[in-house]
Amino acid sequence: MMPLSMANAGEIVSIKKIAGTDEVRQHLFELGFVTGEEVSIVNKNGGNLIINVKDSRIALDKTLANRIFI
Repeated sequence: MMPLSMANAGEIVSIKKIAGTDEVRQHLFELGFVTGEEVSIVNKNGGNLIINVKDSRIALDKTLANRIFI
């Protein structure tokens, strides 16, 4: 497993685990980041990511991206 922030632009990856406090995990769940979900990396800029998840584009900073493991 590695953090989502390590994925490259254009990759399609599957979420294996979400770490962090209950509030952080709930916030990511509400955005569509759930275990088993496939997401694609649209763009990567200095550790910040734009991700396609469930037909939505979500921007994540490096801190949140490091809590999602693929």
